[in-house]
Amino acid sequence: MTAPSTAPASSRGGRWIQQWDPEDETFWNETGEKIAKRNLYFSVLSEHIGFSIWTLWSVLVLFMGPEYGLTPADKFMLTSMVTLVGAVVRVPYTFAVALFGGRNWTIVSAGLLLIPTIAAFSVMKPGTSFDTFLWIGLLAGIGGGNFASSMTNINAFFPLRKKGWALGLNAGGGNIGVAAIQLVALAVIGASGGPRVLLGIYIPLIVVAAVLAALFMNNIENVKNDTGAAKDAARDAHTWIMSVLYIGTFGSFIGYSFAFGQVLTNQFGRTPLQATYLTFMGPLLGSLIRPVGGWLADKYGGAKITLYNYVAMAAATAVLVVASMQKSLPLFVVAFVVLFSLTGIGNGSTFKMIPGIFQTKALAKGLEGEEAAKYGRRLSGASMGLIGAVGALGGVGINLAFRQSFLSYGSGTGAFVAFLGYYALCFGVTWAVYLRRPATKGQSEAAAEAKPQLSYAEV
Repeated sequence: MTAPSTAPASSRGGRWIQQWDPEDETFWNETGEKIAKRNLYFSVLSEHIGFSIWTLWSVLVLFMGPEYGLTPADKFMLTSMVTLVGAVVRVPYTFAVALFGGRNWTIVSAGLLLIPTIAAFSVMKPGTSFDTFLWIGLLAGIGGGNFASSMTNINAFFPLRKKGWALGLNAGGGNIGVAAIQLVALAVIGASGGPRVLLGIYIPLIVVAAVLAALFMNNIENVKNDTGAAKDAARDAHTWIMSVLYIGTFGSFIGYSFAFGQVLTNQFGRTPLQATYLTFMGPLLGSLIRPVGGWLADKYGGAKITLYNYVAMAAATAVLVVASMQKSLPLFVVAFVVLFSLTGIGNGSTFKMIPGIFQTKALAKGLEGEEAAKYGRRLSGASMGLIGAVGALGGVGINLAFRQSFLSYGSGTGAFVAFLGYYALCFGVTWAVYLRRPATKGQSEAAAEAKPQLSYAEV
């Protein structure tokens, strides 16, 4: 197999790879794996900082004491809107990879992070109006888009047998940006620094990420922009079914990342410094364990891991309800950190399912070999952006649920009860769609329909 050429294509300049076939084991072992991993690592760096900027306001609101004049409801509204923007921009970011190239868009998307960071630096002081904070906070939402473009890009680089690990590592490395900015904030608060010190740290890091992407990443020529793939993915029921499941995993992760510190300060009376000492643990473990979720899904099947994971998430949430009602801070923190870890496993297993589902559909259509792999890559890449966007909307729902729960009951207990019900729904959907064996096997037509259904258990 000929090694991929990084010479410019006839119609495009830059570091473009003209031939890419990761399913060919000879090509993969000789040249593909090295190039794919290099792109993975630098994509992770940019996505990592994107997550940090997206979740920046989950930390900044902890700096904002009484002198800022914001109520707990104001702060939950602020973080909800930041989450909303991050969810919405994931859709265009997904297709930007095919329009501009993975390397090129990574450079641009990293550079764009300077806008919300510098803007926040300029307004972060008492006396600034809530509306100003809200508009500046909305700019930080663009950091949420980096995930979608990064996942779409890395999905194209790796073979199906490696996608669970690769996508898990890519997403986990990005997710850990949530914990990273909280740890940096902890150091800044501990050193009696203000929020502008925190922002000043990240501005040069953004520049470094963009420069490294320019130096070491590649574009893949045959990942063409395909609006038909987007339409086909949007019409496929599995895109929306997986969106429901991803709301339960990633929506929980990002929603809790924004809300955990505020719950500790409002319900348990922790100071910002005390809250930050505790809040970083959940996102850190949830991020580190995401590749494990992908690896387990590669080994045992994503649907099975996702199903069992929802059982565990429901159990952890039930403990949170008890801890919240009894106002037991140690039990609450332990249960919350466990729940964070489970969201990470679920994030890895659900995203592993996506390419497997579309590969199964390709085989059911009678496609084979590279033709089946191409069909799977085409639809899974397009669907990832939609699923990632809808999943992130779960974070909006979680923050709004906490806001309403605190307004109605003065605690987060009501919100946790609602989350428990949603995890039960996700368990039922996973079992019914991907693991339940069809009841009718006698008729040949029903058997033909059952074959791809049964194979979904292995995705």
